[in-house]
Amino acid sequence: MLDLKFLRENPDTVKQNIRNKFQDEKLPLVDEVIALDAQARAAQQEADELRASKNKIAKEIGALMGQGKKDEAEAKKAEVKANKERLEELEGQEKELKAKVREIMMVIPNIIDPSVPIGKDDSENVEITRYGDPVVPDFEIPYHAEIMESFDGLDIDAAGKVAGNGFYYLMGDIARLHSAVLAYARDFMIGRGFTYCIPPYMIRSNVVTGVMSFAEMDAMMYKIEGEDLYLIGTSEHSMIGKFIDTITEEKELPKTLTSYSPCFRKEKGAHGIEERGVYRIHQFEKQEMIVVCKPEESMKWFEELWQNTVDLFRTLDIPVRTLECCSGDLADLKVKSIDVEAWSPRQQKYFEVGSCSNLGDAQARRLQIRIRKEDGSKYFAHTLNNTVVAPPRMLIAFLENNLQEDGSVAIPEALRPYMGGQERIEVK
Repeated sequence: MLDLKFLRENPDTVKQNIRNKFQDEKLPLVDEVIALDAQARAAQQEADELRASKNKIAKEIGALMGQGKKDEAEAKKAEVKANKERLEELEGQEKELKAKVREIMMVIPNIIDPSVPIGKDDSENVEITRYGDPVVPDFEIPYHAEIMESFDGLDIDAAGKVAGNGFYYLMGDIARLHSAVLAYARDFMIGRGFTYCIPPYMIRSNVVTGVMSFAEMDAMMYKIEGEDLYLIGTSEHSMIGKFIDTITEEKELPKTLTSYSPCFRKEKGAHGIEERGVYRIHQFEKQEMIVVCKPEESMKWFEELWQNTVDLFRTLDIPVRTLECCSGDLADLKVKSIDVEAWSPRQQKYFEVGSCSNLGDAQARRLQIRIRKEDGSKYFAHTLNNTVVAPPRMLIAFLENNLQEDGSVAIPEALRPYMGGQERIEVK
């Protein structure tokens, strides 16, 4: 959410940012919020004047009564009553107007970084760098579900009977591989100085609206019927929510956390062969990283966060590339975002396995995550998040890139301690 003062003083900048995100339908909101804000401030000013006059009139009534001027005192009392009624009216107006302003401000997109490429959608995202050589082997690579099934490692049919489409059973070596990747990712991030955390898997609505846009919430979140609780769609939601309504001393920054959690998503509109198997699913597990830092340090952390994911994938012999999200592909709260994509030898293309985002002070402003400087002044923190790994999707890249011609899967050296020393998984 933008700073209202910034919008008031820079309406043209905010409007150009909306155009850069190809959301022209939101342009009228800028003028609307400015008008509502002016009305709210006018109501507040009049209310403040009435409150200030209250004590003055009370003293005047006392003096008039002391002088025996009862009629004049009664007139003043009538004035006090009228002022009280008007004050109640103004307070109601002010509250209603400020609520409307906040509602609109929650919809106006955050100001994107000047370095973000301008484009309408993800087809105009820009490749930055490739890491590792993408290889297409001489032998045919089966669809990932078939690879898993060759190890008796996947049962989608049974899961469909139990929970419906978009769910799965992982079994045997594949299930162990899934857990091994998460454990390795956890230790990898701890080794980079991040504090390990297991967060709540449900969050309240005020946290949901603090960390994401309404459009994202509707498309992603599962609501717990009859309760003010949502299942988390991604780990950073409850991790950023940890800092809601807090004031952190500046000397304690940055806060660097890595978390494990299951995640739950509606995944509306999933279709096609690449949406079957375990690519686009309603339930998955994830290792995440988040940072709460000073504004002047957020871009430095942004670069470090996505590099962590690249480095981890390279230790597992998986070629990756980084892709800068263009303006039209950025969620409304994001200042800048980079996707990490892994190489798929079967499809002979890259696909997303992680996303790194700098949200500036948008989440902090919504959630009131503030920092106190040594002089006592306060400011809103910057928040960032990035995927470490999100199996089982990550397993697709792992299995395809480590598949051998005989159908076995090689286990990279870095992962072997988490697989009981196994060097490969053999076909059942």
